[in-house]
Amino acid sequence: MTLTPEYQVILFKPEGRIDLQGGTILSEKMAQVVPHSSQLWIVDLVAVDFMDSAGLVSLVKGLKLARQSGCRLVICNVPRAVGLILELTQLDSVFEIFHTYEDVLTTIDEQIRVLST
Repeated sequence: MTLTPEYQVILFKPEGRIDLQGGTILSEKMAQVVPHSSQLWIVDLVAVDFMDSAGLVSLVKGLKLARQSGCRLVICNVPRAVGLILELTQLDSVFEIFHTYEDVLTTIDEQIRVLST
């Protein structure tokens, strides 16, 4: 978790398989966060090697929870196989997807600078 004056970064970094079991764990971790509008939720998928429909459900639930709370949820470091699933289900157009964690922070910092000027 990173704190700055502009926002609070909440990092979710699942590992291995995001299937029924892994998706449930991810959903539970997201549900444990007390959301507020200055939070940026980042789901870093760098260590994920498999995702099925149950895993997609957990991501969509997380996005819904974040949006209802005024938070922003983004995804980064999407492995090729997971990216293909997101494309096939057209969820790649629903989620904000970044190549790396650093890309997320750079983009958000730039957006905050533009808004504050």
